[in-house]
Amino acid sequence: MTDSGRKDMTDKVSDKMTPDSQKSTTEQAKDTASGMYDKAASAVQPESQKSTTQKASDTVSGKGGDAESQGKGMMANAQETLGNAAQSVSDTLSGKK
Repeated sequence: MTDSGRKDMTDKVSDKMTPDSQKSTTEQAKDTASGMYDKAASAVQPESQKSTTQKASDTVSGKGGDAESQGKGMMANAQETLGNAAQSVSDTLSGKK
């Protein structure tokens, strides 16, 4: 069981198992937003207040570390998602998809 407000391991695995190319732009944005929230929550929640399951999930997900590095990672992830969404719209409008 994960801590309140955090993504559980099955959701994380499900998000990673489905390639972005098979997800709608909305699904990609949702995955990115929830992932960013989870990373931020991981960075600000003290280890001493995390459940054993949440500690394990954060370790496997690579979500340890300080808030500054987490913020930089979240920004890069958000930029990538926006770029993918823009490309998807462009492809749709030009008839590529």
